[in-house]
Amino acid sequence: MFIDTAKIFVKSGDGGHGCISFRREKYVPLGGPDGGDGGRGGDVVFKVDTNITTLLDFKYKKKFVADKGTNGEGSKCYGKDGSKLIIKVPMGTIIRDIETNKIMADLSHSDDEFVVCRGGKGGKGNVKFATPTRQAPNFAEPGMPGEERWVGLELKLLADVGLLGFPNVGKSTFLSVVTKAKPKIANYHFTTLKPNLGVVAVKGIEPFVMADIPGIIEGASEGVGLGIDFLRHIERTRLLIHVVDISGLEGRDPIEDFKKINEELKKYNVKLWDRPQIVVANKCDMLYDESVYENFKKAVQEMGYNKVFKMSAATSQGIEAVMQEASKLLKEIPLTDLEIADDERFIPEEKRFTYTINEVEEDGLKVFVVEGTFVDRLLLAVNVNEPDSLRYFHKVLKNKGIFDELREMGIEDGDVVRVNDFEFEYML
Repeated sequence: MFIDTAKIFVKSGDGGHGCISFRREKYVPLGGPDGGDGGRGGDVVFKVDTNITTLLDFKYKKKFVADKGTNGEGSKCYGKDGSKLIIKVPMGTIIRDIETNKIMADLSHSDDEFVVCRGGKGGKGNVKFATPTRQAPNFAEPGMPGEERWVGLELKLLADVGLLGFPNVGKSTFLSVVTKAKPKIANYHFTTLKPNLGVVAVKGIEPFVMADIPGIIEGASEGVGLGIDFLRHIERTRLLIHVVDISGLEGRDPIEDFKKINEELKKYNVKLWDRPQIVVANKCDMLYDESVYENFKKAVQEMGYNKVFKMSAATSQGIEAVMQEASKLLKEIPLTDLEIADDERFIPEEKRFTYTINEVEEDGLKVFVVEGTFVDRLLLAVNVNEPDSLRYFHKVLKNKGIFDELREMGIEDGDVVRVNDFEFEYML
């Protein structure tokens, strides 16, 4: 089964909590704190595996979570870091952030890897909070939470040459003749339901990879037929071979077919439409009026496409000339990575622990409610029932500017400040 898109949830590991511990040895009268730091959470990493060709594995497993960091322990023992979670994907995979629909990474080389979620930092143990005036801190720092997000995976095949054309024009037959690929071939529309890749190894030319893209029809760029699902697979190609049925046996106009396919390319991606094309008039063995080909060639050349060839994939007539021209053009076209516009590239936001302050009135008293991730972590770090820890709590609120903001909001002595479930009276 060929699966080229997937949507999965990824989460890096949370950092381990710092430890609150004191030395208790019999012969150490002034033991002091010895709580170690927590370990760092594991990262989530996407890595290219050249043995994988589809995103089938992600059809059945949608959630990936890395290991947490271990909590710190006494005797200044640091917690163990969480193991990084490596998710293997095929070469040519694009990672997209679902929330913003922007591209995070393009894994198009065999050794590419990308950290999509970084593990949370481990919290500091109480030994790190000891000072000359605070010699027995009874608090430690909690570990930072890991990152989490939904990501979309898109596979864009890596091929040098892409075959274009309406269904049943002979693309699969052409691919089977010039490569060892075994595509399904039959005389009905949409025989090809998935992209087929093959390595062209014709005597006298350097090998290159060719992809047969399932039938792109009129309206494909808007979701008609199979085309919209597979147009992405020719975005990486350096050269396009546009195959047209010149025989007219199905009552189609080859010139109109050529125009319609190129119009779909233009609607989907202008850069794709600008890519060099070799135009191949296939099924010439069934052509009884030579003027049909001449008229087609003249019309195509007037549109600016000068590389026009007559070919019969069934009898191998003209195939060598097409392959020689493709090989020649590939030598002239440089290898480039997929271009990602700045407005399509994902820029990670700096992780900040924020808070909000709202003023409410309860039973005639003004209550200032402080909420947010910052205060959540602060309360986890302190023991409000222990004097030293409570002093540290107030010091952090002051240093972070919360008290200044409360004064700007008009707080007065005796007003209540609520930080989650903890309340205290404000005093200057």
